[in-house]
Amino acid sequence: MTDTQEFDSTLYSQHIDILQARTREALARESIDGLVIHSGQGKRLFLDDNNYPFKVNPQFKAWLPVIDNPNCWLVVNGVDKPKLVFYQPVDFWHVVPQTPTDFWVEHFDVVYLKQANRVEKFLPYDKSRFAYIGEYIEVAKALGFELVNPDRVLHYLHFHRAYKTAYELDCMRASNKIAVNAHQAAKDAFFAGASEFEINQAYLLGAQQGDNDVPYNNIVALNEHSAILHYMHVDTQKPKQHLSFLIDAGANFHGYAADITRTYCTQEHIFADLIKAIDALNLRIIDMLKPERSYSDLHEAAYLGVATILRDFNMMNLDPSDAVEKGIVSTFFPHGIGHMLGLQVHDVAGHVADDRGTPQPSPEAHPFLRCTRTIKANHVYTVEPGLYFIPSLLADLKASENSKYMNWNEIDNLRPFGGIRIEDNVIVHRERNENMTREAGLA
Repeated sequence: MTDTQEFDSTLYSQHIDILQARTREALARESIDGLVIHSGQGKRLFLDDNNYPFKVNPQFKAWLPVIDNPNCWLVVNGVDKPKLVFYQPVDFWHVVPQTPTDFWVEHFDVVYLKQANRVEKFLPYDKSRFAYIGEYIEVAKALGFELVNPDRVLHYLHFHRAYKTAYELDCMRASNKIAVNAHQAAKDAFFAGASEFEINQAYLLGAQQGDNDVPYNNIVALNEHSAILHYMHVDTQKPKQHLSFLIDAGANFHGYAADITRTYCTQEHIFADLIKAIDALNLRIIDMLKPERSYSDLHEAAYLGVATILRDFNMMNLDPSDAVEKGIVSTFFPHGIGHMLGLQVHDVAGHVADDRGTPQPSPEAHPFLRCTRTIKANHVYTVEPGLYFIPSLLADLKASENSKYMNWNEIDNLRPFGGIRIEDNVIVHRERNENMTREAGLA
């Protein structure tokens, strides 16, 4: 996104108009007058006087890029200029938010709140006609809200949040550019022989974002640690040998997430060829992103693709379609092909058929699939095929009747390398796909 006021204002004004229209429809479905959206508040650590890092309500940051200020409120009705209650206390212990002057300010009637517990005077008097949207149910009840997070409202807003506005797409392009720069820094650190801890520090420096700023905890995994899908530890000790490196890490821009994964190998080895095969599979699956197609189709194709790789690399002596039928592939590819992306890394409403929240669950054979939506233009998805050598799953396979189809010598040769995942962030347009990750320069 450019930094010019004119550019931001144009796209952002259109964004606000779209949110206003969505709000009008959501309110009509609930027969109420408006929404009061709470940014959230600090959470105190147990038996402590410090708070957990603040994470803003996604429904709040959908309207404006204020992502680090608790105790703020929005009052919206889809017609009038939204009212922003901006928390600005008198405080010498903590950083006090500055009076906002950014591109978005002109779109709100801004009032300033000095004491969090005095917010009621800024909220609607008759709360029976307004719904509270937020996490703090006890706060809502204390303020007199009877209607809290109504299903008909949230189903509608969540479903349509998948359709990104032009402003949102530019934010996501920007977050991908930040993440790609950081991924390059992490790759350089790996090939320089750094520890996981040092690689993570290089990533954060490259992104110019701290651990609490990036949208999720970075996965920075060397060697066999790459087989742990959500590896959240960063080892300060360097391994004896740098064999492989998997990094799953993102960045944030105006509250919108990037979520990118790459895998690297330091030597000429079959594992390096496997990385190339998974990378090629990733691009083939991305080509399948077409409007009106089911996202579940992509997972089925990826599943068959991984089976083909297992056969082609002599890890399995079985026809790929038979391996799919027997469930062998789940040992090596136990997660879904990807998910929706936006204000949240795993964006909402991935398992619904319509804006009334009709369930559309994952297929029984693939329970971990995070999205079953029908693909539409202006949706944004991750595509992330993988192939892993996970000790517990391999042990289960070896103990099963399907063990006879596997070449365990080849598999054992690959165990020390952990696993592979390649993940891109893709905008679906009517006539083409925009791979934000690759277009930002990450091979």
